[in-house]
Amino acid sequence: MTLARLNRTISILNVAALVALLIALAAIFFYAPVERTMGNVQRIFYFHVGTAWVAAVAFFVALIVAVLYLRQPQTKWDTIGLASIEIGVVFLTMATIAGSVWGRPAWNTWWLWTPRLTTVTVAWLTYVAYFMLRGAIDDGQRRARFAAIYAIVAFATIIMAYFSIRVLRDIHPVVFGGSAEGVQTGAEGLQEFSGVDSLKMVVTLNINVLAFTVIYAAWLANRYRLQLLLDQANQLKMRVTARLQSEGR
Repeated sequence: MTLARLNRTISILNVAALVALLIALAAIFFYAPVERTMGNVQRIFYFHVGTAWVAAVAFFVALIVAVLYLRQPQTKWDTIGLASIEIGVVFLTMATIAGSVWGRPAWNTWWLWTPRLTTVTVAWLTYVAYFMLRGAIDDGQRRARFAAIYAIVAFATIIMAYFSIRVLRDIHPVVFGGSAEGVQTGAEGLQEFSGVDSLKMVVTLNINVLAFTVIYAAWLANRYRLQLLLDQANQLKMRVTARLQSEGR
C-alpha cells in the first residue's frame, strides 16, 4: 500500500472512529436504560467491556502478525505487531481502571485479587515487558524475531484471563460466552449485578464493542503510518551520515 493510499484510508477511518465514538456515547447516556440495581454507575460497564474487548483484539492481531513474521520476515509485520501491542496495553489499562471504578459501588471495594483480576494483572505486566525486550536488543532483525516469539507466548495470558471466570469461582460477570451474572462468593458488602437484562442494554453493549473496534483500527493505521515515516526519516539520516563520512566531513 502506497503512502498516499494509506493516508486516504486513515482519513476515512478517523472520520468513522469519531462518528462511532459519538454514537457509542449517545447510546450509553441516552439510549441505555438505568440498571435496576446499580443505577447510572452501570453505564461505565459499557466502556469497560468495549475497551477490554479491543485489548484482546489488539493482542490477537499481534499474535497473527507475529506468526506471519516468523513465516515471512517482513518489517511491516513487526511494525503492525508493535503498534497493536502498544494500543492493546493502553486499552487494557483503560479497561482495568474502568472496571475498578465500576467495581467500587458494585463490590464495595476498588480491587479484589480474584482469578480474573489476577490474570489480567499478569497479562498487563507480560505485555509491558514486551517493550523492555525490544529495548534490550539492538539488532533490528533479531529484535523483531524475538518480539514475534514473545508475542505468541504472551497471548497465553489472555487465554488465561478469558477462562479464569469460566473455570474458577469468581464474582466477575461473564459477558461473552455465558450469562452476565456474577458468581457470588458470599463476601461481605458485595452487591449483586443483575446483568445485561434488556434488549437496549444488549444493543448498547454491542454498539460500544463495535465503536471501540473501529477506534482501534483507526489508531492502528495512524500508528503504522507514523512508524513508516520514522523509518523513512532514519533511512534518510543514515544516507546523509554515510555521504558525509565518505566526503571526510
